[in-house]
Amino acid sequence: MSSKKLHNQITNLSFSGLVITLGIVYGDIGTSPLYVMRAIVGGAVGGITPGFIYGAISCIIWTLTLQTTLKYIIVTLRADNKGEGGIFSLYALVRRRNRWIYIVALIGGAALLADGVITPSITVVSAVEGLRMISADVPVLPIVLVIIFLLFLIQQFGTKFLGNSFGPIMFFWFLMLGVIGLSQIVTFPSIFKSFNPYYAYMLLTQYPGGFILLGAVFLCTTGAEALYSDLGHCGLKNIRVTWIFVKTCLILNYLGQGAWILNNTGIIKHDMNPFFACMPHWFLFTGIIIATAAAVIASQALISGSYTIISEAILLNFWPKVKISYPTTVKGQMFIPSINRFLWAACTFVIIFFQESANMEAAYGLSITITMLMTTILLTAFLRLKRVSYFIIGFLLLIYLTIEGSFLLANFHKFSHGGWFTILLAGILFSIMYVWYKGRIIKKRFFEFVKIDNYKKIILDLSKDEGVPKYATNLVYLTRADFATDIETKIIYSIINKRPKRAETYWFIHVHTVDEPHTMEYSVETIAPNVIIRVEFRLGFKVEPKINLYFRQVIDELVQNNEIDIISHYKSLKQHNIMGDFRFVVIDRIQNYDFDFSAYEQFIMDIYSLLKRIGITDVKAFGLDTSNVEVEKVPLIMENDTGGNLKRVY
Repeated sequence: MSSKKLHNQITNLSFSGLVITLGIVYGDIGTSPLYVMRAIVGGAVGGITPGFIYGAISCIIWTLTLQTTLKYIIVTLRADNKGEGGIFSLYALVRRRNRWIYIVALIGGAALLADGVITPSITVVSAVEGLRMISADVPVLPIVLVIIFLLFLIQQFGTKFLGNSFGPIMFFWFLMLGVIGLSQIVTFPSIFKSFNPYYAYMLLTQYPGGFILLGAVFLCTTGAEALYSDLGHCGLKNIRVTWIFVKTCLILNYLGQGAWILNNTGIIKHDMNPFFACMPHWFLFTGIIIATAAAVIASQALISGSYTIISEAILLNFWPKVKISYPTTVKGQMFIPSINRFLWAACTFVIIFFQESANMEAAYGLSITITMLMTTILLTAFLRLKRVSYFIIGFLLLIYLTIEGSFLLANFHKFSHGGWFTILLAGILFSIMYVWYKGRIIKKRFFEFVKIDNYKKIILDLSKDEGVPKYATNLVYLTRADFATDIETKIIYSIINKRPKRAETYWFIHVHTVDEPHTMEYSVETIAPNVIIRVEFRLGFKVEPKINLYFRQVIDELVQNNEIDIISHYKSLKQHNIMGDFRFVVIDRIQNYDFDFSAYEQFIMDIYSLLKRIGITDVKAFGLDTSNVEVEKVPLIMENDTGGNLKRVY
């Protein structure tokens, strides 16, 4: 089965699509019952009363309804980019109309990546901590560190062999959540009062520190942003249908935990987790195993999501080019070694530093509220693009700025208790993205273009001048000129001045990253028949730029159409139909220090140069064959810069 047919089978509404969606989309939000109620009870300062529990669960129910269901499932999932979702896909839709909007996308993307570091840590630790219900002496941290190490270790081999089991495991996980919740609800039916939003209002306005508890309540919806990011993998219909089942099971479990708490207020301890306490003792070990499996699946989803975010950031010029590999044939499954090492190191630090999941709750959720606010701003720009009325946009903006602003204020209470970590991490990631984006903008100012027609006669004469040693039969340059009529002065300098390069055919390749995610198109324009040819690739921001491979396909199709002749013109080779050689020249523009940037721009360029050393070269990024590539370093300087008023003296 082709990858396209397989993708359609997954994204179209079907039983297999629904099962796969359960395994991909809901890992983060689906494992939140492991720690949400414990965080709420741990934050109680005025005693645990029925009104407190009703109010807390009411906040959870209405958060899942207003934030996850209404904002994401109903509204935001409609803001798809050719079927793809996520904050960078949404940015790609609106960036043409709003030049400043890139700041919003950078903040949201950085915060999403930062909070993703906490997710594997808190979910796996919370699950394994359930073993303490069996024996208080279980060494939780070593077990968790081993699980995390193995999880990141297997990424390089791909997770295809595990992926087929994710859906069924998560189905049983949600089924277990619902059944355990129901088993407790029947012992305390009054817990259904939690559906009344009056109790949520009373908790936030009357209970001591009730507003601050929103920071703990917010943990129930942290996976909503990841849900939007997975739109392209599963499809709108599959997500909406499965959400009915998932939300029902989640609410039943929260109600069940609330019922258990109200039935056992006298024995609740500070470190007791109501999630595991709800389980019958005979089922406890099995429940812990299933919870750990669900935690691993949630972690895998966040790891894969991080790879996707970084790959999109690279193609949108938000991140330095890094090595990306594709260990399996599964659509969209990739492996980024540098990000994998970073995530493993960050997760290991979080686990060792915070020790227990209860401590991680303080660090969790703060930065994801920032991502949700940024998504709201981008969504507003998208709705304006779709000419939705100002009244509807204003109404949605008022609702969600109020809700998410409240969550953000409540979460700032966590800052000194661990929230500083994700904000610090988000700040570092944002700085990298910002410097890389601005550095490229600064460099772009120094790109000068000329009309290629002005040099066409010179190049034609050079190609016939046998007095100049032949540099290559086919000479290929990567050009940044957006128009076929233009060419960089640096390329002309390389061909004519630096070292005259005689070739039979000069190819100019331009790669244009388009806003649609999976576009793969090319066009060919002949500037001088058989001598100067320009190839334009139009690639989506989710398409890996394998230029060497794509260019070979272009050559094959041109030969089949009798548009070019690539047989070597050397007599000894031509009689045997040997193909002519190809040689790529990649121009690397480096800063020269014979002119001054402003202090701000110099700082940006210094960090940009450092980041460039950490990343990979254009040669590797475009998949070029290093055996036939020459990298020419040229100074980053404007052609009309004279360097000052220099006078001759005698």
